[in-house]
Amino acid sequence: MIPAPFDYEVAESVEHAVELLGDREDTKLLAGGHSLIPLLRLRFARPAVLVDLGRLDGLRYVRDAGDRLAIGALTRHNDLQHDSLLQEHCPLVSHTAGLIGDPQVRHRGTIGGSVAHGDPASDLPSVLVALDAELVVHGPDGERTVPAGDFFRGVFETALGPQDVLTEIRVPKLGPAGWSYVKFMRRAQDWATVGVATVVRRSNGTIDHAAIALTNMGPTPVRARAAEGALKTEDDVAAAAASVAAESDPPSDTSGSAEYRRHLATVLARRALEEAIGG
Repeated sequence: MIPAPFDYEVAESVEHAVELLGDREDTKLLAGGHSLIPLLRLRFARPAVLVDLGRLDGLRYVRDAGDRLAIGALTRHNDLQHDSLLQEHCPLVSHTAGLIGDPQVRHRGTIGGSVAHGDPASDLPSVLVALDAELVVHGPDGERTVPAGDFFRGVFETALGPQDVLTEIRVPKLGPAGWSYVKFMRRAQDWATVGVATVVRRSNGTIDHAAIALTNMGPTPVRARAAEGALKTEDDVAAAAASVAAESDPPSDTSGSAEYRRHLATVLARRALEEAIGG
């Protein structure tokens, strides 16, 4: 199908993009395009104006920021997958980026576009929630930082306002913590039917910190607090996995029923926790 007509503008800076977003109603940002363009072709999205961020090379980077790594919003998935800083300090992000789509998608899609799209079936949002990442947003009133857990508001809904631009993602350095991201999908390179991201820190046989976030188990990434609280030692993995879906609200669709997703989340959570603890 052919997209509906729209005007096209190229942003010369983040400030210019914010200005363009305020010029007309129903203006959309274009980053890598892998989330937006299919919606345009199906006419599920009919923006009056597209603002292209593709020339803002200053938003493509991974930098050491002390106890965190700063990732520019236009950094492509392929670059995340192979970045040496991420592989050393936050390999959960680089690993997950390598699971997204196929090579063509990873060479065009961006972390900022994926996160700002707010799709509950997307992999990186749940990983950022598990990591307690921070998202830097630039708007007409300046810059602000939003915790990942507060950023996602609903299906395709985020904390971004109509003139806001996501510019940076900040993730912690994991150090000796164990981590995992596992997902099940019906077809190779497909969206996750269910995914589970875990981060586990332990010492002297006890677990000091556990974070578990679920993909496609609700309208936003779901932080499985009950399961986290049940995980005190390595012997608690089965019990924690059994409670992982307690706070979820999974959809029923062509990929599986809500009941099927709850069962799948339990299976995948156990695998992810065992991998994180074993790592």
